[in-house]
Amino acid sequence: MAALKYAGLDDTDSEDELPPGWEERSTKDGWLYYANHIEEKTQWEHPKTGKRKRVVGDLPYGWEQETDENGHLYFVDHLNKRTTYLDPRLAFTVDDNPSKPSTRQKYDGNTTAIDILQGCDLTGKVVIVTGANSGIGFETARSLALHGALVVLACRNVARATEAMRKILDEWHKAKVEAMTLDLSSLRSVQRFAEAFKAKNLPLHILICNAGVFASPWTLTADDLESTFQVNYLGHFHLVQLLQDVLRQSAPARVVMVSSESHRFTDIKDTSGKLDLNLLSPSKSEYWGMLAYNRSKLCNILFSNELNRRLSPYGVTSNAVHPGNMMYSALHRNWWVYTLLFTLARPFTKSMQQGAATTIYCATTPELESLGGMYFNNCCRCLPSQEAQNEVTAAALWELSERLVQERAGRLAN
Repeated sequence: MAALKYAGLDDTDSEDELPPGWEERSTKDGWLYYANHIEEKTQWEHPKTGKRKRVVGDLPYGWEQETDENGHLYFVDHLNKRTTYLDPRLAFTVDDNPSKPSTRQKYDGNTTAIDILQGCDLTGKVVIVTGANSGIGFETARSLALHGALVVLACRNVARATEAMRKILDEWHKAKVEAMTLDLSSLRSVQRFAEAFKAKNLPLHILICNAGVFASPWTLTADDLESTFQVNYLGHFHLVQLLQDVLRQSAPARVVMVSSESHRFTDIKDTSGKLDLNLLSPSKSEYWGMLAYNRSKLCNILFSNELNRRLSPYGVTSNAVHPGNMMYSALHRNWWVYTLLFTLARPFTKSMQQGAATTIYCATTPELESLGGMYFNNCCRCLPSQEAQNEVTAAALWELSERLVQERAGRLAN
């Protein structure tokens, strides 16, 4: 502990800081002891607090413990190719007999994806991340792959996905990553992706629906739907529908839907209170890019809640997340106003690693095992808008989505 920071976390209290000349060390069985270099003595108790502490948990993924020729322990970080005599777990030591419980939140808006995965071994887990070639999606996929998961980068541009895969392998040659083509603006492409994935006979433990477009010019997809609605929402709906049998067979499994706080500033029902397809997939004259984005993100939360209600009895849970405010990513390229706003707000925004944290939290943290139907921001559960919590609207959206896909089923079969 002392002044150690590991993976962005500082787990020290001021009262635990060591006096000058003292050093913290650990034994092979995890107990801490303290060396006084001035008086040349060692002791078990902390020189200021009198507490005994121990190291807990497995080493962070990629680390190994070795012994040098003098019998001293040292630690090898294979991911970053470095060695140290300082146990990387010292940032997470605990009191052997704590006098009072800690009230500090474990993770927050400053937490990174790598922070959350500290000590996590995902070997044997299979993950799909849509839109994984850049931005938050790339950091999500990278973080999972560096901790042992087999990660499928599901992207529209396979060349960019392959380049993203190469970057991950350059960082750690043992990473298990694959690139597959998935164009969410085409239901046929979604169908082909699902068929290709199933042909691999792999389980699917985590499905992260991350891909999205923002403030795009009005266009219709090949399925005659407004592109923001289809890419951000309906394409993911169809993907989950096609893969739900694999998810169920792989249970416990998780789905994470990337939404946005902007879902709070819109509605998807008409004045009579019914779902209105003209609001979800508007004509060119009724289209405003920001509003279309907000509506698609509201759909994501409603879908996540309904998906959890339907599949949680089978061991598949779903949660929705907000990654962060005003984050610089490829999403901004379609709207110069967003670029300007980001330039002004950049000192206060999250990094891509921080943006991926809440997704990683919902995808992997043990405390959410078997829990779903929730919305998270800054790795903390919060309530979405009242409309996003409307179970009747969620069920109606599901039925409408099934109908939209079924109406195009004949076209998909050709």
